[in-house]
Amino acid sequence: MFRFYSTMTVEEAISHYPIDHNEVEVYNHLEEFVGYLTLESLSVAIHQGELIRPIIDFVLLQAPVQSFAHHSIPDSDFHTFFTSELCHIAFNSLYDGVYITDGSGVTLFVNEAYQRITGIKDEEVIGQHMSHLVERGIISASASLETILKKKPVTVIQTIRNGRQTIVSATPIMSSSNEIMYVVSSVRDITELIKLKHELDKQKLMFQRLPQTMPALEHSSFHNLVIGPSTTSLFQLADKVAKSDAKILLQGETGVGKSMIAKYIHTRSNRSNEIFMELNCSAIPNHLVESELFGYEPGSFTGALKQGKIGILEKSHGGTLFLDEIGDLPLELQVKLLKVVEENRFMRVGSTEMRQVDVRIISATHRDLAEIVRKGEFREDLYYRLNIVTLNVPPLRERKEEIISLLEVYLKQFNDKYHENKKMTPECYEWLTNYSWPGNIRELANLVERLVVTTFHDEIDVSDLPSFIQPVFPNKEPVTLKETVAQVEKSLISKAMQKYGTTRVAAEALGISQSSIVQKMKKYQL
Repeated sequence: MFRFYSTMTVEEAISHYPIDHNEVEVYNHLEEFVGYLTLESLSVAIHQGELIRPIIDFVLLQAPVQSFAHHSIPDSDFHTFFTSELCHIAFNSLYDGVYITDGSGVTLFVNEAYQRITGIKDEEVIGQHMSHLVERGIISASASLETILKKKPVTVIQTIRNGRQTIVSATPIMSSSNEIMYVVSSVRDITELIKLKHELDKQKLMFQRLPQTMPALEHSSFHNLVIGPSTTSLFQLADKVAKSDAKILLQGETGVGKSMIAKYIHTRSNRSNEIFMELNCSAIPNHLVESELFGYEPGSFTGALKQGKIGILEKSHGGTLFLDEIGDLPLELQVKLLKVVEENRFMRVGSTEMRQVDVRIISATHRDLAEIVRKGEFREDLYYRLNIVTLNVPPLRERKEEIISLLEVYLKQFNDKYHENKKMTPECYEWLTNYSWPGNIRELANLVERLVVTTFHDEIDVSDLPSFIQPVFPNKEPVTLKETVAQVEKSLISKAMQKYGTTRVAAEALGISQSSIVQKMKKYQL
């Protein structure tokens, strides 16, 4: 049986929770027992939209003892109520689905919300025994039957024939003689809960719009700027220091958007109408960095242009120069750059004439500059001159609330570029929210473009994601032939159900009987 660990997320627990259990044991990383995760507490977490919280927050120290009241109300009174117009009006006013069976498991009533959530019409199930619905593949498991069997409340995660997942909590109504008279089940759509969570996450975000008075070229660079709670203070500080000419050092992992932030600062500064130039110090061979940055005089070296060349520093006069990966600047050039930083003066390669320049310098690095200063690989005096204001840009894995909005922004961008109309399923959004994004925003943009151009259908789902992203949750590798066969069998059945929707058609496509596929779905908790 799958082992549950305290650091697992609620969403991961949903995907592994066994159908025939009301509680599972939870262990910590030391393999020590820490408590029980019940389906009831899992249901609470899902209803609250806490899909990415660790399950330890919902673990109970002791397994709960289920109790329920016995009723002395005659069965005929219950029957009168459940068939009354008042009952139907009351249940149809609820947002959650309601499913009622009698004590033997025959369906008596489903409300309008249940029909909306599942796509199952009342005429398909009224009068039908729950076992028949499972056999026909309409539902994967029945909470009502489990309740009748165990004579206690049961919660199950149920897959509907259309592929949607629901969480069903069934409660028995007992007679004074301890017999089950009715089973009342509440039904919630997990897919819809994920979608609602995404909507709430988006409402928490603040989208920063640049004024229309900004230059058109620069303004167009900010259509994918998303500011969330984790980056609000960063942009507030960027706004404040943009008005001055103070040197700014941007620190953060590769791909977090340091170049965009540098452009943002430029557009917010008094130099916004002037040029913005960028030089990646690690992208140019060391022997060419000096000539690219400072320029050179005619005939300065073999291969030099006859007329010489103006360097990026000189071209940036009056504007902003962004030096990316400043930590990779050769040590011998750091002295010349220090001259620029301190005195706004420099010399072209092959020249003895000092030139004056007025430029605002923003630098960036993914390295720990303080550490490479200690190693003697970067000048301490230059470090302190460039590091008047430090802006630490957090990695995307620490800005999860921004991921969905960024996915939507890039999805629109590449849909427009390639004349497509792709959309992502809520499950796909949730999966990508939990991905660690080692390449940060650059990796996210690359993935979205890849999905837009390679998928054949308009709806992008988890199954379309590349293999290195799909195993977000740790799974044990099969080590025996039996485990390997089971893994392949589970994958084939899952894909067949997604494609065909019903167990009957899926069974025909796989060449097995319908009863076999139903049994295997129970076995693999599909």
